[in-house]
Formats: sequence, structure tokens, C-alpha cells
Amino acid sequence: MNDKPYRPNVGIALFSAAGRVLIGRRFRGDGPEIILPGLEWQMPQGGVDAGEDLRQAALRELWEETGVKRVTYLAETDWLAYDFPPYDGPSTHRLARFRGQRQKWFALRFAGSDDEIDPTTPRNGQPAEFDSWRWERLDRVADLVVPFRREVYREVTRQFERFAG
Repeated sequence: MNDKPYRPNVGIALFSAAGRVLIGRRFRGDGPEIILPGLEWQMPQGGVDAGEDLRQAALRELWEETGVKRVTYLAETDWLAYDFPPYDGPSTHRLARFRGQRQKWFALRFAGSDDEIDPTTPRNGQPAEFDSWRWERLDRVADLVVPFRREVYREVTRQFERFAG
């Protein structure tokens, strides 16, 4: 039995005016958060600081990972969770103490222009996670992510499909 806690986390489905979602290509793994060849894509997500408001955490993570600031709020999910795959790395890794991630997902509408999106610039002392980005159909994203995230992505798709184009 795995008695490790889940890490509090937020995910962001950023919708374009055309109803596509922003996905970024991860260019490196991070401990238990592995990437697999051909499955490097994901929507922005990140940890919640102690006492941080969840919607504010989503806006912060979106800005840190993409540079996007101009958005409007659409909706959010209840808590969803996924387990990390087995991890044989150092027990001192910042994610090693967690079983997986417990996430609240936010649907946001992008109110800026594409030239504002910049995933490669580090922000808030955080290294860049993505080396490129694109707009994608929401119903295709679950097939582009690592398998341990797929069920959460399918549920996000079910809950946010009304915003998709």
C-alpha cells in the first residue's frame, strides 16, 4: 500500500478564441514526472504553495510556464488525481515523497495574442519546462501525454469540452 500523500497541484486548459488548448512540449523529465518519446506534450500545471489560493496558483503557474497573463476564467473541476510511475531515483528528489498529484483544473480563455506566449524564458526562478508550444484540439491531448496522466486528461476533456472548438 502506498501511504505517501498526493502533491497539491493545479492544471490549466487555456483555450484560444478558436477553442483549441495550449500544450507545451516538455524537454526533460523531473524525477517521477517522466516523459516518454513521442509523449512529451502536456497542458501547463504546477504545484500549489502552502496557503495559496488555487485560482491564483493556476494564474501563477500559467505565467511561469508560458508568460501568459491575459485570460478570463471559464470553469474549474473538482479534485482529480494521478499516481506517479515507479521511481528508482534519489529519495531526496522534491517529488519523491509524493504518491502522485492531486489536481484542480482550470479552464481559462486566452485574451492575448500568440506572440505573447513564451515558454522558454525562466520566470520566478523556475527553469523552463517547455521548449515549444502549439494549439491543439482538446479531444486529442490525452493521446499526447504520458500514460499515467491520461485518465485525468480524459476527465478534463469531458468537463471542459463545451469550451472547445
